[in-house]
Amino acid sequence: MPELEGIFVPAPTPFRGAEIAYDRFRENLSRWNQTSLRGYAVLGSTGEFPMVSEEERDRLLVAARDAIPSGRLLLAGTGADSTHSTNRLTKRAAQIGADVAIVITPMYFTAAFSQPAAQIRHYTAVAEASPIPVLLYHFPQNTGIRLEPETVARIAEHPNICGIKESSGSIPPVSQMIHLTPKSFHVLVGSASALLPAMTIGASGGVLAMAAIAPREYCEIYDLARQRRYDEAREIASRLMAADVGVHGRYGIGGLKAALDLQGWYGGPVRSPLATPDGDAIEEIKEVLITAGLL
Repeated sequence: MPELEGIFVPAPTPFRGAEIAYDRFRENLSRWNQTSLRGYAVLGSTGEFPMVSEEERDRLLVAARDAIPSGRLLLAGTGADSTHSTNRLTKRAAQIGADVAIVITPMYFTAAFSQPAAQIRHYTAVAEASPIPVLLYHFPQNTGIRLEPETVARIAEHPNICGIKESSGSIPPVSQMIHLTPKSFHVLVGSASALLPAMTIGASGGVLAMAAIAPREYCEIYDLARQRRYDEAREIASRLMAADVGVHGRYGIGGLKAALDLQGWYGGPVRSPLATPDGDAIEEIKEVLITAGLL
């Protein structure tokens, strides 16, 4: 079972017009590889996974596996609305070379899948069929589905379930999940503002969209927190809060991509119907990055 400790970047999917810019994707990964990131989540929410086709999914995973060194982990988003499709996508990701499958909750039949029994049944079946470890993905703001800590603890009993990306941004459920699950179960937060408080109670790290534009800073926060140097970690986290609120919080994935462009990386546009910032929004993002010390 891989050690899911540290900071992971949920890699944005770079588009050039209507097509995916696979060359730019590899370039971004190569630059992130120069930091102490633990790995990458590909085809997550920041990667606009609902917006890409199955052929594009395959090509992204192949490009990622080629660009990511063996010492870094590749977490592949394989969640779908049916257990059958999730199993198929997970097996394909494993064939390509993913280390871990990150599996979002099914989200269309919300009444049915809000039931703990359905959640346990789904994830147990996925874990049984998966050739690689499975990381739960909890993002109730986007899916409308909530995984309660007691349910997570039941799912965590399966030996092929390795942890959860907990993206609610709320600390109490993180605390409960850490308390109710074995030490081998890794709780990774998906919110930058939750990283430091969650680490003080035992979280393993984070899969953070903000780490796409501030990888070194969030790795430093993680390292300082591991050393219990909380005041120093808090100082960096406080400085980055302006970007968390003013870039990602206000403009979402489009804001992150605009920030990457401003930093000399490649962000590019988002896919419709998501919105790509322009004009005054770009100037505002630029000012926020300067304030946060990221430009």
